Amino acid sequence: MTIEFIYDQRLDLFLPSIDGSWHEISKEQQEQILAKWETIRGIIPDRIKEIEQTIELVHQQLTEEEDFDRSCELNLKMAELASTINELWIWFRVTPTMT
Repeated sequence: MTIEFIYDQRLDLFLPSIDGSWHEISKEQQEQILAKWETIRGIIPDRIKEIEQTIELVHQQLTEEEDFDRSCELNLKMAELASTINELWIWFRVTPTMT
């Protein structure tokens, strides 16, 4: 049974990776893992806010863009950023419990 936190470049966060069952881990280890996860989880709202600000900037560029190809690129960038926000919200809601 191993648990490690692996850096996800897209989300700019360390995410838990569990090899085995959560129930196989001692309560002491679970507490340590949960404490680390809560610290990481606490960063997620700030990360979402940063991405939302980036989306606003891209949207502003899009409203001023006249080149169709560039408009498509900006739309794609906004969609990718929105997808990242959705995934961050999913991770924010992950709250394992002690067994």
